[in-house]
Amino acid sequence: MPRPAPARRLPGLLLLLWPLLLLPSAAPDPVARPGFRRLGTRGPGGSPGRRPSPAAPDGTPASGTSEPGRARGAGVCKSRPLDLVFIIDSSRSVRPLEFTKVKTFVSRIIDTLDIGPADTRVAVVNYASTVKIEFQLQAYTDKQSLKQAVGRITPLSTGTMSGLAIQTAMDEAFTVEAGAREPSSNIPKVAIIVTDGRPQDQVNEVVARAQASGIELYAVGVDRADMESLKMMASEPLEEHVFYVETYGVIEKLSSRFQETFCALDPCVLGTHQCQHVCISDGEGKHHCECSQGYTLNADKKTCSALDRCALNTHGCEHICVNDRSGSYHCECYEGYTLNKDRKTCSAQDKCALGTHGCQHICVNDRTGSHHCECYEGYTLNADKKTCSVRDKCALGSHGCQHICVSDGAASYHCDCYPGYTLNEDKKTCSAIEEARRLVSTEDACGCEATLAFQDKVSSYLQRLNTKLDDILEKLKVNEYGQIHR
Repeated sequence: MPRPAPARRLPGLLLLLWPLLLLPSAAPDPVARPGFRRLGTRGPGGSPGRRPSPAAPDGTPASGTSEPGRARGAGVCKSRPLDLVFIIDSSRSVRPLEFTKVKTFVSRIIDTLDIGPADTRVAVVNYASTVKIEFQLQAYTDKQSLKQAVGRITPLSTGTMSGLAIQTAMDEAFTVEAGAREPSSNIPKVAIIVTDGRPQDQVNEVVARAQASGIELYAVGVDRADMESLKMMASEPLEEHVFYVETYGVIEKLSSRFQETFCALDPCVLGTHQCQHVCISDGEGKHHCECSQGYTLNADKKTCSALDRCALNTHGCEHICVNDRSGSYHCECYEGYTLNKDRKTCSAQDKCALGTHGCQHICVNDRTGSHHCECYEGYTLNADKKTCSVRDKCALGSHGCQHICVSDGAASYHCDCYPGYTLNEDKKTCSAIEEARRLVSTEDACGCEATLAFQDKVSSYLQRLNTKLDDILEKLKVNEYGQIHR
């Protein structure tokens, strides 16, 4: 039998070489067209407002944890809060296994995000010739239930109505009622559309309206995706919003690119902020420094200096502001006032009630929060304005003497009577000596016994009087004799 011709072995050789011919390096490179990034090529990644760090010097793309100086660990690379809607093409051209790859791609992106009511919320819009919202932004608040919901999504039918899908996402998914945050919250609205075909409807106008409403569009093309359509559906700059892969088999690897896109390196967590007091994260890897209460930020925007709150006149103290070393202050009051419970206003003290006045006799409160001292009647206030001294009570006319007040010094006095009067026992009033004679004339002369008794009484009185006069005369003589013989 003749030996087979060598040409007949060619088909077998082709079968062996066919997988190599299908490798991406052998296929025409669609990334050669401007505005596209292909998986495995290092283009300028990132998202609006930031770009990720460039590749390492040896050309190795930056990875999640191995690149020095870039922190990708939990709590350092924290995803920005987003309202994120996936718009996925499930037309007939996407085979079941390929659609599973798309769902894996979506789940892996979810894994890189911080999911929650205050963090990222996710919705999925499924489309072909019709559009179906699989679940809204408010439907799931944890990764596990969210990924389970993604896993339950099934393909739709033929057709690629990309414009209708974007319009539906804008009208029904990105609404407050569906779970999107209010514009005032400044939470970015992001849509990622994944397709392998050319749109069968108009996308220009609907994309323009979506972008005008604040929706940021990323376009991911697979295999037969039309390059111009991808650029038409994506936001500017195109090099940051258009991605392309040759097959669904490698689409999952794009999840790391989106992790990088949505990651905000936090200098406050990294400890590289150099803020003296407080570091505030602004998102997207940005931060600013603030100071503790009572301090102001210096011109270098990092260090702080204590505020002179008193000099700023914003202290609110009613009377006196006193600066403290810590950059704070406290209020004090003028003398005679006390600080109220609000630690700012002052009330007049009742120093008389407090017993701190120092007055010897009487303390009198004044309206101004001060006081003055007064003295009891018969006393005068001394020069120290607190103690009192006795005045001449005879001169004051408050002595109570009926006839004569005799001052015995600044502190005392006694009463005396006019001639012909004698001082009574009360030491203040006086009685006339002639009263005895008047009493004689008023006695009943007809009563002998009474008369005799009265006469005896008078005689005794006169005798005592004479005795006193004799004593006085004797003393006068002795005094006179002593003066003569001196």
